[in-house]
Amino acid sequence: MGRYEPNNPLLDHVWGVIEDAGIPVVIHCGSGPVPGDYTGPEPIRRLLGRYPRLRLIVAHLGMPEYTEFLDICEGSADVRLDTTMAFTPFVDDTMPFPPSQLHRLRQLGDRILFGSDFPNIPYGYIDAMRSITGLPGIDDDWLRKVFYENAAALFS
Repeated sequence: MGRYEPNNPLLDHVWGVIEDAGIPVVIHCGSGPVPGDYTGPEPIRRLLGRYPRLRLIVAHLGMPEYTEFLDICEGSADVRLDTTMAFTPFVDDTMPFPPSQLHRLRQLGDRILFGSDFPNIPYGYIDAMRSITGLPGIDDDWLRKVFYENAAALFS
């Protein structure tokens, strides 16, 4: 995770092919839960500047740079965010999602995907789901999109 430079010229052809094919790619680019040599929002901003149609799925909502990755998602129609580990007690103790950004998460409901990393998580799968369903101001329509419809549309 985060051990390769996404803007390495050796990857240019790969990113171009992926962009042209419209293949979604999960990318671990936030600095959490563990930072890497090339994590953070800036490498992704540069990458999207060169390949603006990349269909990236940012793992962990980009934790802990949540706000910056929400900005990236808002600015790029093909970027999605996944919820893996977010809002769980495991993460909330050290990298909590800022409550001031919940309204943005609700507004981006069409671009948020449920993620779990199951079975490689230090809590139960149901806990990952409950962490999402218990968010303030979240309704059934938003949850339906996040738990099913968004992924179904992306991978249709």
